[in-house]
Amino acid sequence: MSSLQAHLVFVPKYRRGVITERVFALLKSAWEQVCADFECELRESGWETDHVHLLVSYPPKVALSRLINSLKGVSARRLRAANLPEVKTKLWGEHFWSPSYCAVSSGGAPLETIKRYIEAQRGGASSPP
Repeated sequence: MSSLQAHLVFVPKYRRGVITERVFALLKSAWEQVCADFECELRESGWETDHVHLLVSYPPKVALSRLINSLKGVSARRLRAANLPEVKTKLWGEHFWSPSYCAVSSGGAPLETIKRYIEAQRGGASSPP
């Protein structure tokens, strides 16, 4: 059996500081559902106002690009449907995420090290040091 891990970073369109606790909670709920659909696991997530970090474990049968497309697409649609003022006033049109992303294989680094880094982002599982 094998399991792959990727550290993902997504940025809102124009790098606007639109991510709040409420926005992040909605995004995380969408990501958890997408991961379940892909038989993946969202191991950790954290945020700053202008970007998010995810640590995802996924099986070899999953194309990372398809997973990322779904993570970004589903979360953006759910967020737009929620019609939150903190998003509506800073972003216009139908897009939430920038089309780019950062995906780093984390197979060589200890997962605990990556988890601690993501947790250190605002909104992670524990407070920054």
